[in-house]
Amino acid sequence: MPTPSLPSRRGLLFGTAAVSAGALLTGCTSNESNDESDARQAGAAEDKPGRPVTIGFAGPQADHGWLNAINENATSRAKRYSDVTLEVTEGSNDTAQQIGQIETLINKKVDVLVVLPADGKALTQVGLKAMRAGIPVVNLDRVFASPQAYRCWIGGDNYGMGLNAGRYIGERLKDKKNAKVVELAGLDNLELTRQRTQGFDDALRNYPNIEKVARQAAEFTVESGQAKMSQLLQAQPSFDALWNHDDDQGVGAERAIKQAGRDEFFMVGGAGSRHAMDAIKADDTVLKATVLYPPTMAASAIDLARALGQAKGVAGMAEQEIPASITLYSAVVDKDNVDEYLPTGFS
Repeated sequence: MPTPSLPSRRGLLFGTAAVSAGALLTGCTSNESNDESDARQAGAAEDKPGRPVTIGFAGPQADHGWLNAINENATSRAKRYSDVTLEVTEGSNDTAQQIGQIETLINKKVDVLVVLPADGKALTQVGLKAMRAGIPVVNLDRVFASPQAYRCWIGGDNYGMGLNAGRYIGERLKDKKNAKVVELAGLDNLELTRQRTQGFDDALRNYPNIEKVARQAAEFTVESGQAKMSQLLQAQPSFDALWNHDDDQGVGAERAIKQAGRDEFFMVGGAGSRHAMDAIKADDTVLKATVLYPPTMAASAIDLARALGQAKGVAGMAEQEIPASITLYSAVVDKDNVDEYLPTGFS
């Protein structure tokens, strides 16, 4: 999923499934204290209609499973609130077009903007323009070049994604002598790809018995995943584990693996697609885990925008203002916990 994040399990803003502030607090048990009960009731009130808020949403072109899930999470979340009107632009990966769309939303005087920029650096000026016009911006995933261009940033942890993939593989192979791993990365011209590889490499340093023997960069597509995986398989007659950065290109990688008749290794994917989770649950392929990069961040961005528009903080936190930045956790999903995460899997 081509979305570089800010460098840097459950809950409204920190888990993989975006739950409302009310839902977060209504999960308290029946033996809660009076203080906990009061907090629960206060949190539940957050779901009650408040000041009407018009949110402008400028998202990506849905040309990838994860990006489509971003758009769906935003629109479905907004429908939950009777006090939210969502103004949605036609998704675009063209910088100039998206700038024009955001300027249209600014001219419409929306109350809050949620923006996943096609290019964070290139769209920084239009973020600044919105903020100067008094429209707070929730910057989603791809970060603007200046913190003055947004009120709050929320996104995934690309370095953490690689780190957790490396740790998972490392723990499974820690007792194997001379273990070999390979990496099927994403687009190398994206910072997110470099961050994921760096996290992966840093994790493997803690396992001196493991050597990364090969790496290929694909393009986050099924076709590129199949082609590049075929090259890896031809070049490496035997290895123990594969980390693939993206579940969409992983579909192609699985095809190449099946065609080659290889099964001596296990595979860890990335993002958390429904296809990957179904395969993990079935446990009949080399795919044994995936590291989440949750598109539910878009639903949480709508929650944040609503809170900003109604001048509220985040229920369950002591501060009266929402945080300036929120980094989601990249959990590893395997056969032991896949049922818990299946509802968050995207097509």
